[in-house]
Amino acid sequence: MEIKVLGTGCGKCKTTYAVIEKVIKENNITATITKVEDIMEIMNYNILATPAVVVDGEVKIKGYVPSETEIKKLLGV
Repeated sequence: MEIKVLGTGCGKCKTTYAVIEKVIKENNITATITKVEDIMEIMNYNILATPAVVVDGEVKIKGYVPSETEIKKLLGV
């Protein structure tokens, strides 16, 4: 599973990354998580509000910091 957190490095983007990283570690999920801060790459996903979460190439969350519960549902935990 490939997870990308799209955002320019703001506090909300960092929090989103931390929440996802925590859920992955606590549940032993095999996934690659990366931060995408390049505005041109973010624009390729047609995102108008960050942070955004992309799972296996599909935008799943955009414009807010998700809760741990929402990330668990998203990742099938």
